[in-house]
Amino acid sequence: MEITISGRHLEITAAIRTYAEDKASKLQKFYDLVHDVEIVLDGSADGRMKRAEFVAIAEHKNRFVAHHEGEDLYGCIDQAAHKVQTQLSAHKDKHRNRKHNV
Repeated sequence: MEITISGRHLEITAAIRTYAEDKASKLQKFYDLVHDVEIVLDGSADGRMKRAEFVAIAEHKNRFVAHHEGEDLYGCIDQAAHKVQTQLSAHKDKHRNRKHNV
């Protein structure tokens, strides 16, 4: 799985990079067909508000996007990763059970 991290209007430190990579590497546990994860971290002009955006790209042209805004960058990464995990789990359940209506 390839993980790409980019930043807009802020410098990405080694600690933030490893934290985001750790969160992104866990996405494959929820849906094993994920092959690319793009993470965009954004800071506002005044420096208070932060934004994290996760884009998980899976096979069959499936794309899962989630973002979160807040004052804490680590919290934004957590929330965006959680939103993508929810989308991946729902997609997996939907396609796994499509032939078995119980």
